[in-house]
Amino acid sequence: MAGEDYSFFENVTKSFDKAAKFTKWEDGLLEQIKACNAVYQMRFPIKRDDGSIEVIEAYRVQHSQHKTPCKGGIRFSEAVNQDEVMALASLMTYKCAIVNVPFGGAKGGIKINPKKYSEFELQKITRRYTAELVKKNFIGPGTDVPAPDYGTGEKEMAWILDTYATMRPGEVDAMGCVTGKPVTQGGVRGRKEATGLGVFFGVREVCLMTDVMERLGLTPGVENKRVVVQGLGNVGYHSAKFFREHGAKVVGIAEYEGSIYDANGLNEEEVFQHRRKTGSILNFPGAENLASSLDALELDCDILIPAALENVINKDNAERVKAKIIGEAANGPLTPDADEILAKKGTLIIPDMYLNAGGVTVSYFEWLKNLSHVRYGRMEKRFTENMNKHILGQIEELTGKAVNDTEKKFIEHGASEADLVHSGLEETMIEATHEIMNTWKANPEIPDMRTAAYVVAINKVGTSYGELGIFP
Repeated sequence: MAGEDYSFFENVTKSFDKAAKFTKWEDGLLEQIKACNAVYQMRFPIKRDDGSIEVIEAYRVQHSQHKTPCKGGIRFSEAVNQDEVMALASLMTYKCAIVNVPFGGAKGGIKINPKKYSEFELQKITRRYTAELVKKNFIGPGTDVPAPDYGTGEKEMAWILDTYATMRPGEVDAMGCVTGKPVTQGGVRGRKEATGLGVFFGVREVCLMTDVMERLGLTPGVENKRVVVQGLGNVGYHSAKFFREHGAKVVGIAEYEGSIYDANGLNEEEVFQHRRKTGSILNFPGAENLASSLDALELDCDILIPAALENVINKDNAERVKAKIIGEAANGPLTPDADEILAKKGTLIIPDMYLNAGGVTVSYFEWLKNLSHVRYGRMEKRFTENMNKHILGQIEELTGKAVNDTEKKFIEHGASEADLVHSGLEETMIEATHEIMNTWKANPEIPDMRTAAYVVAINKVGTSYGELGIFP
């Protein structure tokens, strides 16, 4: 970013060190928690559709094995490098610890622009990458479980599963080697919207804390809050959707081609369809165009959700950010310099390392589903519905009053897989939010919510090492 030299991994380390002094652990253990345990850099050839040979650069980093398997997405991007993958792997360790998901952190990346390859070429790259991971035991339901990330999705995860199962015939839990799969291949319902929904649950829970809202000069709850979302990908789209559905007003949306603003509120689905038709979010009916994507970050709003790339808020523009709450839906959207500037202004930053943990939380539910070989709700959904109908019938008979059809449908409803996944995610995010805020309140010297989140993560990982007897 202009005017600022940074290494993403150094930024994560800087935040770690800032929090470490508020913990009880000795320096040696802190160094072990901070270090990446294994870094696998690989290069392999693929034959392009035109017959030429190209050498592909790829990575898989396992940051911590204090709990196994390791867990982390695979991204396809030209920006992939070892430093970025190491940083994202370490964030995964801390993220999993905070939301009580029993995984160590990992991350993978392939240095390509997926738009420049045919589907057949992408399949060859994905399958060869998987084969390399299998050969070095860097993938498996009990070893290391990848997931989608920037530039990848269900399709790539299905290719990974098929390659793994082919190379490990007869492995009964093979389906658990990767998450984010299509539902037909062992995926879980509710995974697609999980990260955006988790962002909403986390921000909503903070907004329900009266003392925090008073300090920021805001009313409790998300109703009528003005929200700006940067990025209309999967996470940004669903974040905007859930905020709007719960009474907030999405006044600004940004994408790489520019930003739009409407004080009366925007509907993310309508903006999405407009972009689909025209190739841009600009010139959306009733909205004002802004020159660049970064302009949206400086709009007057209550809640800002950066849901795109790293380091978009830095020392060059942090002073101009007007939002009172920033919910980090992307990984590392703020630099440490921006953190310092915004903290002085009294801005509340809800950190990425737990706020965007919806994806890994629901990935955990998918992994459990794959190991149990049964869909959530299959055993009890019909029983619950029959029981609810019977109870409702008895109440109507005893009171002589009928329940209206809408309420009847709601009361009789038995939980589906998506209902259970969303409920589990809501519980996870509420619990994690309170744990972080309580840690922060218990030690007034902790400067911000990010540091409090790191303190929670370091304590949990440190305790795990201690209980394993590695560091008595």
